[in-house]
Amino acid sequence: MNIVLFDGICNLCNSTVSFLIKHDTNNNLHFAAQQTQSGKDIMRQYGIEDNSTTVILIKGDEVFYKSDAIIEITKLITGWPNVFRFGSHLPNGFRNLVYDFIAKNRYRLFGKRSICSTPTQTNMKKFL
Repeated sequence: MNIVLFDGICNLCNSTVSFLIKHDTNNNLHFAAQQTQSGKDIMRQYGIEDNSTTVILIKGDEVFYKSDAIIEITKLITGWPNVFRFGSHLPNGFRNLVYDFIAKNRYRLFGKRSICSTPTQTNMKKFL
């Protein structure tokens, strides 16, 4: 199972999850907000520190963070968004510099919610 752990109060993160669900036509991805009990349990199971400043992908037994997680996620979806997998050709330091800038400013640029959003009935099966 491929699990995407994300910041559940971040508007950018929630919009990204909705976008990924739309392009996950092969049902490769499952999601959990890091602030939920499921998210916390999964992070504890994989020895991941509580860190809502990065998206995390658990793919099999491997854990990916930041831009590496984004690249691996795009390998699992269909359509034009999987073009981002070619970001792996850029230096990791540069990718994560851009990632960290967006992550640091995401609330200011995109806003945040007071609580985690609730999945729709249609998408409920995608969330853990």
